[in-house]
Amino acid sequence: MSKNELRQEISNGVNFWGYEENGKLVGVMGIQDVIDFSLIRHAYVLVNKQNQGIGTKLVAHLRTQTARPMLVGTWTTATWAIHFYEKQGFKQVTTETKDRLLRTYWSIPERQVETSTVLADKWLDQSSLSEGLRWAQS
Repeated sequence: MSKNELRQEISNGVNFWGYEENGKLVGVMGIQDVIDFSLIRHAYVLVNKQNQGIGTKLVAHLRTQTARPMLVGTWTTATWAIHFYEKQGFKQVTTETKDRLLRTYWSIPERQVETSTVLADKWLDQSSLSEGLRWAQS
């Protein structure tokens, strides 16, 4: 991500958190509040530092930053990312729900909607979609 893109994301309300080892940034994750959800944005861990718990620590930290339900979008073919978020307690939503969430809460091209998936950290009451998106309370 270029400096200009980073500045734009920050001006759009993305708050970034980093993970350092020995003074070196090895992981980063952003969180963005949109309407009634918090989105995980731009999650990266250096390849040689993956599978060492850094992503897990970043997700845990983001959870302390919001009481809102969290959503994360990723490429459908990024199975490693999907598995990572599932280990963190996220669940994939249905295709219909995914399409609606991506069109409502993200500003992405239609092609990206078609090739992405969304995972939620709480159970989404998908029967309420005709009345708007709501989280089921359990």
